[in-house]
Amino acid sequence: MLEEKFNDISALILRIVFGGLMLVNHGWGKMMKFFGDEPIKFADPIGLGETTSLGLAVFAEALCAFLIVIGLRTRLAVVPLVITMLVAIFVIHISDPFKKMELGIIYLFAYVVIALLNSGRYSVDALISKNK
Repeated sequence: MLEEKFNDISALILRIVFGGLMLVNHGWGKMMKFFGDEPIKFADPIGLGETTSLGLAVFAEALCAFLIVIGLRTRLAVVPLVITMLVAIFVIHISDPFKKMELGIIYLFAYVVIALLNSGRYSVDALISKNK
């Protein structure tokens, strides 16, 4: 019983820290750029166009990160972030020194752990399932 509680607290901490940091430090600025008045200038690492690439990054790094923080559809919300981190590591930073890849790798493995733990007892998902 105590171990389950620690797992739920661990899931909450991981969700808030890694979802929150992604949202605040990466997603928010991209979202402001996407909805701003300036012409969009953004990397196009997989050939979808600058606007589409930025839109996908905003979806993952702002919306999905927010869903992870609150614990709503956590396993589903992690998927775009895992894909984004894989692109960052293996497309954008593949020829860079390891130090440039390190943050992407840390986020990637944090999101994998979040997916394995799921949202836990302290989440919107748990509130929804309790009310059914």
